[in-house]
Amino acid sequence: MANDDNLNKLFWHSRRGMLELDLVLLPFLEKHYQHISDQNKEYYAELLKCEDQDLFSWFLSRQKPEDPRLKQIVDVILEHHQPD
Repeated sequence: MANDDNLNKLFWHSRRGMLELDLVLLPFLEKHYQHISDQNKEYYAELLKCEDQDLFSWFLSRQKPEDPRLKQIVDVILEHHQPD
């Protein structure tokens, strides 16, 4: 499980400034992150290094990441995402 400092850093990096991404990433981090595997937590940290435009495309299911690690965490996030 992530310590408080690490979790705070993840929240900071999950706030992208693009509303569509914030509405996907922040609820996932708040509600589901603590329940995913350590491996997927590593993949989430890698995902946050990606460009916003790529994330936007992946979460709208227009494209899939080529990297299988990123594809896995995108699928996990989308599985838990419940749009309003």
